[in-house]
Amino acid sequence: MRLVVAIIRPEKLNDVLGALFGAEVRGLSISRVQGHGGEIDRVETYRGTTVKMELSEKVRIEIGVSNHFVEPTVQAILSSARTGEVGDGKVFVLPVEKVWRIRTGEEDQAAVTPVAQVVSGVET
Repeated sequence: MRLVVAIIRPEKLNDVLGALFGAEVRGLSISRVQGHGGEIDRVETYRGTTVKMELSEKVRIEIGVSNHFVEPTVQAILSSARTGEVGDGKVFVLPVEKVWRIRTGEEDQAAVTPVAQVVSGVET
């Protein structure tokens, strides 16, 4: 099992969600975050004061997947989030030691498999 974490541009969120849906990747969390990567600092006027903007608005997507879904998940994100400009973001793949589905008590792979794909306790 892996946790795929992607930091992307907010304007690419709908494209990424569409690509993940097309790759049959389900179950994710989305957070609005701020960060700084390779972007060039920009200066903006805020309430009449010139401010150096050091943090950029981004979207963080977290997806728990079984091992065979890692590559389709990453490829869906990479292909749909890329603009070719600095600041497109990053994708991290982290190991997951243990996971439980709270509603059913299912563990590990059964807990990260979409409910529609589990029939009579057998993963399809």
